[in-house]
Amino acid sequence: MPHDYPTLFSPLALGPRTARNRVWLVAHATEFSTDGTFADASADYYAERARGGAAVITMEAMAVHPSTQPRRGVILAYDPAVVDSYRKVAAAVHPHGTLLLAQLWHRGRQTDGIISRRPTWAPSPVPDTVYREIPHEMTGPEIDELVEHYVLAARHAMDGGVDGIEIHGLAHGYLLGQFLSPATNHRTDAYGGSFENRLRIVRRIVEDVRQAVPADRVLGIRLNSNDGDGPHGLGNADWVRIAREVDGWGVLDYISTTQGTYLDRMQIYATSAARPAGYEVADTANLTRAVSIPVVAVGRITTPEMAEDILTAGKAQFVGMARQLMADPLWPSKAEQGRPDDIRPCIGANWCVASFARGPLSCLHNPRVGRERQFHEDDARPRRRRRGAVVGGGPAGLRAALTAAELGHQVTLFEQDEALGGQVNLIARAASYREWSGVTDWLAGQLAQADVKIQLGHRATADDLVGQYEAVVVATGSTPLRHGWTARHPERWGPKAARLAGSDQWNVYTPVKILTERANPPHRILVVDDTGDRQAFVVAEHLVTNRHPVHVVSQYPQLGHAFADGHDLPFAFGQLRRSGVTFTPNVEVSGIDADTVTLTDVFTGEASELTDIDGVVLILGNAADDGLARQLDGSGLDVHLIGDAQAPRRVFNAIWEAEAAARRL
Repeated sequence: MPHDYPTLFSPLALGPRTARNRVWLVAHATEFSTDGTFADASADYYAERARGGAAVITMEAMAVHPSTQPRRGVILAYDPAVVDSYRKVAAAVHPHGTLLLAQLWHRGRQTDGIISRRPTWAPSPVPDTVYREIPHEMTGPEIDELVEHYVLAARHAMDGGVDGIEIHGLAHGYLLGQFLSPATNHRTDAYGGSFENRLRIVRRIVEDVRQAVPADRVLGIRLNSNDGDGPHGLGNADWVRIAREVDGWGVLDYISTTQGTYLDRMQIYATSAARPAGYEVADTANLTRAVSIPVVAVGRITTPEMAEDILTAGKAQFVGMARQLMADPLWPSKAEQGRPDDIRPCIGANWCVASFARGPLSCLHNPRVGRERQFHEDDARPRRRRRGAVVGGGPAGLRAALTAAELGHQVTLFEQDEALGGQVNLIARAASYREWSGVTDWLAGQLAQADVKIQLGHRATADDLVGQYEAVVVATGSTPLRHGWTARHPERWGPKAARLAGSDQWNVYTPVKILTERANPPHRILVVDDTGDRQAFVVAEHLVTNRHPVHVVSQYPQLGHAFADGHDLPFAFGQLRRSGVTFTPNVEVSGIDADTVTLTDVFTGEASELTDIDGVVLILGNAADDGLARQLDGSGLDVHLIGDAQAPRRVFNAIWEAEAAARRL
């Protein structure tokens, strides 16, 4: 079937090279490195996106100087050891006809010196809002040293066989952007004050790097199109002026745009709730009209239709993606083949951003990320076709059924409800998380095209399974706890422990009762959060949308700490507080009596009462629904227990375990 995206799949000159289409994988952290060079996993990851049809890949931001090492997984572009690893990535990417670029970068004040064991560098000693470390004000010789290191890093990349260089550090509030902004540059020398002075270091780097980059290689730069709503930042008009100036130097081949600083990271990598799809494009279009070289637009561009519209309207010449190409590296090839509905959607959950706070990059619902070679090898191994049943139609069950079918097994899926989706359907009840349904909607859509028998409204029993199937994947999920005790009292969680007084009252609810709307709660609601995760925010948003006054309490000093690594917590807090939701940390519920709730300060033991509470929602965690798996013990069936049915956790864990289980059949 032919595609309907003629501009998206037309070639375009990029300086001395030609991009085969307009899809650009923009730079993003991966944390695959363990020694400052590109790992085998890096080569496999970028090769998969090249194989999927991306015309240009800008590799992750690489440190140009020892004073900028925010994490151990960062590539050290100034180290000669990086050269051979460039060659490894280039050898994996180039056979697919994709251009490969190295992004050179210094974070300036937006980091700390814990890993580098050096002071951070900045134009002026102004601390960052996130790291708060007072930086060292760069001297003239140190500015010269930085310029030399950009050039050194560019030479290493050229020696490594990449197709070009992207100069970073201007965007996202990093070091060069700190020189550009009067808010962070308070210098009185040749690098501060006037527009020309603040731009001087950028011009030196661009012109010197151009001398190190041969004429047959590409040189680009990454700019913001807007810093965001923070006071005294650079707005769209300022960045249009900067773009026009750097274009006028006549040495750059393209401009890649982005937005935001660490004052508001939702402007950099917005969740689906925080910013609409395409939120940066209007500002990018103003920049595009001001310059003569190609411009790359970003900002939650997720569909081929949106991409084609941006390009045909002349708002940019390329569309850049990071998270969408993590979710589905085959996005370009599926679009070009006329299969847009088969594209696995990025739902803007920011699990990818949260993941590299602890380790390598991963995706909420693409289990192959970072393990591309492992999966390709496993896809190719011979298998015996088996009759298998999957019990449960949530994300774990759907993923297990789809993978098993793709691997050639004969699969039947049982779901006790009349609809697929499981607990994702509950999350999507809150408007801010509606896109999360894209996980299970996509899986269900793919299953509809696969050779899988689906039985809805059927609670599978051992009698349905024994003697009928060779293997069973049990993905029966979990049920919410209601005993009232927090994690501070593990001894009270036992099966014989007494409930918290009042937790079994008629006006005490689980989140499932609220989100399925099987309950008609009274007016004023207290939400008790003992998980620190997103569920309390989902429940609170659903309730306040339905005109309930909501008060959230938690034993933790920071509510929502369990999803803070995705960086949307400030947005989630702000949205609920503007809606009238109140939050009280550092307290636990020690009693519920009719409409009075007793709270105890977790540090002082001091008790207080809330006397105007009509209903209470207990968010304590869930209990695994593993009864079916236990019934099947000794049955002779090959049983795989996965997801919440094994231990209640995250969507990511459920999908990963489902993929692994299906591959063990």
